[in-house]
Amino acid sequence: MRRVSRMRLDKAGRTQSLAGRLGALAAAALLSACALPVLPPSDAPVSDEVLASPSSAGKRLRPMPWRPLDVRTDCRFRDEAGYTTRITLDVVQSKVKAFNADVDIPRRGSCSFHGPFTQTREKPSVQLRAPDGCTVDIFEQGKAVTVGFANCASRCTRGASDYLWPIIVDRTNGQCH
Repeated sequence: MRRVSRMRLDKAGRTQSLAGRLGALAAAALLSACALPVLPPSDAPVSDEVLASPSSAGKRLRPMPWRPLDVRTDCRFRDEAGYTTRITLDVVQSKVKAFNADVDIPRRGSCSFHGPFTQTREKPSVQLRAPDGCTVDIFEQGKAVTVGFANCASRCTRGASDYLWPIIVDRTNGQCH
């Protein structure tokens, strides 16, 4: 017995199968999912009103209200793979009093973050910038403070910046990991 599939003729007299039409529809849906949303620039200033009161936009996620960042630590951490971090950080009322860090990445090299840094932002997160373009972002995530790095390849041995992870500081006890 021969199996007959449902075929349809288009305006030009060609046949189209249901599977072909569904495939084209699926491809169009996948391509539309790849469109990137337009986001505001990250350096855009955030008004005090937005920071002070969380959004009342229905059931969507609401931003945390801003509060000054206070953290102090002088710690060292080494994980099972040998990734080693040493950091000195002192931030009072979102003003950085001291910052320096060293990171050793096994089989990749090391990074050193010792001045000069200038504080360029206090809210919604603290930001430090060096003349070489290296940017350090310090922000609160619950009980932890994250210290992240961007454009800092010049402060690392060749290729090490590709393996540089943020440093996490526990606010409750000052330990880092």
